[in-house]
Amino acid sequence: MTAARRFAAISTSAAPTGQRVLFRQAVVLGGSIAGLMAARVLSDHAEQVLVIERDDLTELDVPDERIAADPVNAVGPRPGVPQGSQVHALLPSGLQQLERWFPGFIEAALTAGAVDPPAATNRFYMDGKLREDPPSGPAAQALVSSRPFLEALIRHRVLALPNVRTVQGRADGLVLDGDRVAGVRYADQEVPADFVVDAMGRSSRLGDWLESYGFGKPPMQRMGIKLNYATALFRRPADATVLTCISIANPGPGKVARIGGFTPIEGDRWTVLVSGYADDRPGRDAGEFRERCVENFPPEFGEVATTAAQVGDVITYHQADSRRRDFHKLTRFPARLVAAGDAVASFNPVYGQGMTSATLHASALSEYLRGEPDLARPALSYFQDVKVVVDAAWQVSTMADLALPHVEGPYPRGYRAIQWASGLVFKASMRDQTINHRLGQVTTMLAHPSALTEPRFLLRALAIGARA
Repeated sequence: MTAARRFAAISTSAAPTGQRVLFRQAVVLGGSIAGLMAARVLSDHAEQVLVIERDDLTELDVPDERIAADPVNAVGPRPGVPQGSQVHALLPSGLQQLERWFPGFIEAALTAGAVDPPAATNRFYMDGKLREDPPSGPAAQALVSSRPFLEALIRHRVLALPNVRTVQGRADGLVLDGDRVAGVRYADQEVPADFVVDAMGRSSRLGDWLESYGFGKPPMQRMGIKLNYATALFRRPADATVLTCISIANPGPGKVARIGGFTPIEGDRWTVLVSGYADDRPGRDAGEFRERCVENFPPEFGEVATTAAQVGDVITYHQADSRRRDFHKLTRFPARLVAAGDAVASFNPVYGQGMTSATLHASALSEYLRGEPDLARPALSYFQDVKVVVDAAWQVSTMADLALPHVEGPYPRGYRAIQWASGLVFKASMRDQTINHRLGQVTTMLAHPSALTEPRFLLRALAIGARA
């Protein structure tokens, strides 16, 4: 099956069928969105699911009613998510997966305070020019909120499942029985496990644990991006006519690469992000933040920063690199063990792929467990499906990052051809709705990037370019 068809199967919105119980106890290491989504999938296949997380998830469990009553104060950033207060985006594909695994999620989120901004209130700037028809997926409901708000809604639904429980603690290692996982170590004790999911994030120690048992570490690819960004919250007036604004400035002679955005979130607020690369570092000073909004971004940014009341402090974040662990390249790996979310791959966060990728990894796990797997052997088909998801996000984000003058690679095979085709499609998308729609499907992870390189599609883009 082609990568595009595999991706379509994983990202389907159809309700999963054919679940059967395979395990007595499954264990998830980490209570992030990736871990919570893995626990949701495993609840269909295990008598008990245990989530081990350093933060106390039961203390953080908040029902929808409390969130709706006070969306500003009911939930806050989880201590284990250092970037939790920064701007986060859930792409349409991720929203589709949340509705798939938690039917009624969209309606409940909107009732609790999430925002569905009308299309007329959105603005998209490219190199300072307003695009009348920005790349978009199919007409679908949007869901805009803060990361803590969204995670709280997911967490409450997962912890409400009768066969899911959580304990507070740090996982310290695996217990192996031959070439299969038999348990995990945490808090000086061993917990039996018939299946384990590593959702420990970018800092996952799974590779070290595997090495201690004589297995190899998964090869890691890194792309140094040196991203710096800052986020601030502002009060959003009821009569605001522009709710969402995204600005992308590409590098070039006399131009500095910057990405900024503001989105409406729960509690009648805006969350505003300004970013820079390498030595261009937004600071924590509120005056500097407003100055950047006025001088470096379209007028809508300055209007929000100078007329709306700021709420709280400016919060900064730095990410040195994008990285992926290529588990699919390993020739030897323990059975009954997988990894998900940032433990597999994390990308430049300004493209908003992280949370959506986590939901798709969960659906890849469902595909594997519903496919009558041989549990005595490594979950290679799972890692192949996850590779398809990672490749889709990696190609979109790294192709943009490779255009930055300070990024030194690694360059993919055929980079020049891919770069040429990407530029051709992007320019054609500004003149053709069919191409614009397809580009939007890829950038929002509703379709695999190979959809942009089909011969008939490229010929259409070439013809449009020639006419222009």
